[in-house]
Amino acid sequence: MKTWIFYPPLKAMSGGCMVLLQIARQLHVLGRLGGILYWDEPPGGAECAGLPWVRASTADMATGDTYVVPEGWPNALVPGLKRGCRTLVYCQNWSYLFHGLEAGVHWRDLPVEFLAVSDPVAWHMEQVLGRRPQVIRPALDMALFHPPASKPGGLMRIGFMPRKNKALAEQIRRIFEERNPRVKVEWVPIHGLDRPGVAGVLRSCHVFLVTGFPEGCPLPPLEAMACGCLCVGFTGFGGWDYMRQIEPDGYAPHGYAPRDVPWGGNGWWSADGDVLGAALGLERAVQALSLNLDIPARMARTVGAYGSDAQKCEIVAALSESANNGHTIR
Repeated sequence: MKTWIFYPPLKAMSGGCMVLLQIARQLHVLGRLGGILYWDEPPGGAECAGLPWVRASTADMATGDTYVVPEGWPNALVPGLKRGCRTLVYCQNWSYLFHGLEAGVHWRDLPVEFLAVSDPVAWHMEQVLGRRPQVIRPALDMALFHPPASKPGGLMRIGFMPRKNKALAEQIRRIFEERNPRVKVEWVPIHGLDRPGVAGVLRSCHVFLVTGFPEGCPLPPLEAMACGCLCVGFTGFGGWDYMRQIEPDGYAPHGYAPRDVPWGGNGWWSADGDVLGAALGLERAVQALSLNLDIPARMARTVGAYGSDAQKCEIVAALSESANNGHTIR
């Protein structure tokens, strides 16, 4: 039995597409990958090399094979369903669960199963669909994202990604500067860089401001932790897979109880859109830089849980679990 993965026809590689390729490579090494399906033209780039790309219309899928389709592309389910494959919808962002699904069409009426990218997404799907899917998390490239020998001297550097709610990032900056006129920092936009470039900039920063939401299991904060940055900002809800409050009275999600983890508080997290809360978190991060706290050790434990080996175990367990334990939603 083989597993096939549908790769969406996007102009640029998203974080979700990168995770699909991670899963494909894991299955390829395990000898369980049938191919990666595309509509018209396979994508180019080094990230896509060395994998079996197959036009969807010519894929030799068979009854009993597994077919994985990311959420947001319900039309891509058809080849697997026609061939009698066990068809799984991989939800990588809770907010896109119904994206592309026509009005009047319900997931409960389709012969599909589900996977989730994180525990918060799995919880959300359980509330909506009635069953809790198995989880396959992203894997960090720890050879690329790692701490420097030392952080640069001089002004404290705060990294942020302008493509993630740029206007809110600007509000947070203005609030921070208004409240802290004597604190001089350097704001470092991270934009238009390849992954090695992103890693290099993160290693040069002391703090990373997280402004993205909604999120399924956001990688940039994990990458920042891996590069030794203290992290502050929004969770996107999906970030609660690994985000834990340093402050004992900090913001907590409503209704969702985060899973037990061994690393403890690893950032100053605020509700999505709470610009004042994020600015106050920045103040606490600045103060923490001058104290001998064990936050870097907690970040390292967090990062260590998101390696390639952990992802491989989740892939094997999730696909087997979906096949054997009746997670189909009809």
